[in-house]
Amino acid sequence: MEFPHQPVLLQRSLDLFAPALDIAGAVCVDMTLGMGGHSEALLNRFPELTLIGIDRDPKALEIAGERLARFSDRTHLVSATYDQLVEVLRERNITKVQGVLGDLGVSSLQLDEVARGFAYSRESGLDMRMNPRDDLTAEIIVNEYTAPEIVRILREYGEERFAPRIASAILRERAIGRLTSSSQLVDIVRDAIPAATRRTGGNPAKRTFQALRIAVNDELGILERAVPQSLQVLEVGGRVVMMAYHSLEDRIVKRYFMAAVASDTPIDLPVDMPSLAAKFRAVAKGESPSESEILENPRAASARLRAVERVAA
Repeated sequence: MEFPHQPVLLQRSLDLFAPALDIAGAVCVDMTLGMGGHSEALLNRFPELTLIGIDRDPKALEIAGERLARFSDRTHLVSATYDQLVEVLRERNITKVQGVLGDLGVSSLQLDEVARGFAYSRESGLDMRMNPRDDLTAEIIVNEYTAPEIVRILREYGEERFAPRIASAILRERAIGRLTSSSQLVDIVRDAIPAATRRTGGNPAKRTFQALRIAVNDELGILERAVPQSLQVLEVGGRVVMMAYHSLEDRIVKRYFMAAVASDTPIDLPVDMPSLAAKFRAVAKGESPSESEILENPRAASARLRAVERVAA
């Protein structure tokens, strides 16, 4: 099988992990395994590394398993959501690791499979599940949720300022017949948004589709639970590297990382108290891909990379 997808900020991720993973017995968790691009590079770069890969998407696990087959003696692939990180490690009698990687958001595999319904630019059903075994779909939300619930989802997860207009339009259309296709939803959103706004900013359905996808997969809730766990399981000298693709994800990562690198010593004391000193230090703050990487892979354009290192137990 060929794997044409190029992982985002790959070389920078490898360089950030090098001080933590280039040691005997190192363990790294790829919380968002996807098709295994970052994991493959990590296993190649660090020959003594053991990697634990987590993903909820059975297709991704299948592809990554084939991609990483030659490293089978050093890999453990797990079907789970990444907020189960501590549980996944506990089941393998692991309490501390040297690295945690998070490449957040929807994967190229999910975007490119038309039937999954993630892309607003192609006709498909309103699915949007990262794990096809889950119950909730975008179709259920747009056909069965109340107007206030839909407004909340569009505002919180899509930052859509026309959320009430879109929700009202959805309710009018579903009163005529059940909404089942991406093209139906795109048309509803386009017609609900003022013409002047539609002329700028790309496809007007982008924010609605993002919001529904996040709601269907509880992406922000999982991230809120996972980031503290990633810090909790890190050994001294270990590093967490996270890549976010929209501001909602990046704010969560930034908030937890900023709290982790902050000292609890009272500001009126002249020196840090060792027991209250920061247990982490920042090693990357909101870095973006290079222009050449964005030209090669336009989906990398919105990526923001942050990383911290544990410096004390």
